[in-house]
Parts: sequence; C-alpha cells; structure tokens
Amino acid sequence: MLRESRHEKLLSILGEEGVLPIGEIATRLGVSEATARRDITELGRAGRLTRVYGGAVAAPTQDEERPFSEVVVDDLSDKEAVARAAAELVADGDVLLLDIGTTTLQLAKLLRGRPVTVVTSNLAVYDELRDDPKVTLILLGGQVRANYRSVVGFLTESNIRQLRVGRLFLGASGVLPDGSVLDSTHVEVPVKRAMLGAAREVVLLVTAGKFPGDTGLARICGPEGIDTLITNKTSDPATLDVFREGDVEVVTV
Repeated sequence: MLRESRHEKLLSILGEEGVLPIGEIATRLGVSEATARRDITELGRAGRLTRVYGGAVAAPTQDEERPFSEVVVDDLSDKEAVARAAAELVADGDVLLLDIGTTTLQLAKLLRGRPVTVVTSNLAVYDELRDDPKVTLILLGGQVRANYRSVVGFLTESNIRQLRVGRLFLGASGVLPDGSVLDSTHVEVPVKRAMLGAAREVVLLVTAGKFPGDTGLARICGPEGIDTLITNKTSDPATLDVFREGDVEVVTV
C-alpha cells in the first residue's frame, strides 16, 4: 500500500475508533510497528493526528473546535428543558457521572444545593459546582482541552475504570437515524466509551438540533448502550422510534 493511501486509511480508522495503540494500528494497516510509528510521526508533524501514550488519536478539524463559550448559547432553551427533565431523575445521595458538553452544564446548574456526588471530566461543571458545600465533587484527571473545557487521555480513561456510578448523563454531537450516537471530537470518544462501562444506567441528553446526526464522525454506541433518552418534542420521530424499539425509555420535553 502506498504511503499516502496508508495515511488516509489510518486517519479513517482513527476517525471511527477514536484512539488505538501502536500494535493495533500496525495490524490494521498490515505493516510493522516501526512503519506504524513512522506514519504516526509524519501525520503528527502535519497536525493530522495526536500522539498519545502507546498510540495515536485523530486530530479534530477546525470545524470541530468551536469554543465552549460559543456552543453554550446554542439552542439554550432546548438544553435547559432537557436538563430540567434530567434533574428530575436525580435523588439525594445519588452518585452521578457527567459527560462533557453544554447540556450537562445546564444540568449541573440544577444540581446546586443537592446532596449528591458528581464525577466529571467537564471543567465547566467543575467551575459550576466547586464552591457548593452540598455537592461532593470529583474531577477526573487527564490532559486539559482548554478550548472545550474538558480533560481527556489515558489518565482520564484510567480514572473512570476505577469507578462504578449509578447514572451517567451522556452528551453527543449527533444521533443517526439508525440510533448511532456520534461525537465529532475523536479524542473524547474513548473517554465516553469508558464512561459507558462505569455506569449502571446511561441517560443520553441530546437536543432536537442533534438529529438527524450529520455532526460527528466517531460512533460512541447504539441504542443498546442507552437506558433513557431525553430530548425535545421536535426531535425526529422516526429516530425516537428506533430507540423505543431498542427498549430505551424516551422522554420528550
């Protein structure tokens, strides 16, 4: 396989899988680990991927890097409505895992003053709750993504794997008509997948604007990974039916 074709295949694989170790990259490309390392080094210098401990992750594109401060005001009333419904699921004493994103930030605002434990990789959620004496707040470690106010990387994933929480509130960039839950920032996908494995119950929070899911390249999970979906009444009915058929409780607000 020509080097250029191999590079494009590698970027495509990383786009679908998130982060991969060197050995797996070499196997997928049918090359030696030394060749895989050289490819990663070249693509890293070109800014097309990011090297991480033992492997690589595709670099987000410029379009995927809208600052958190801009995204937070998009569809704000829809996000607030979804967050209110999510807050109704929370009981005093619950242990919660809050994903990155702006809808989970709206949920965090509604958790102020509540005697709950919140674990998060979301720095905006941390800032919202850090001075609240009622909330037990646990911030996951990792590499800081200042632009989107989150922490990522193998340290974050390792932290999550030590946990078992009652409920995860998961965000996403988009939802496909077949129920595939997507994210557009590849470096966040392994963290989200680790979160799925750490929670007894998964609640997906997505506004109507996330349908039909044309934003996002990497698949996090399908309906089988979700217990409850909270979204707006204007969300695509056919896609909501796919979740219902997958035994997901669908709440529209």
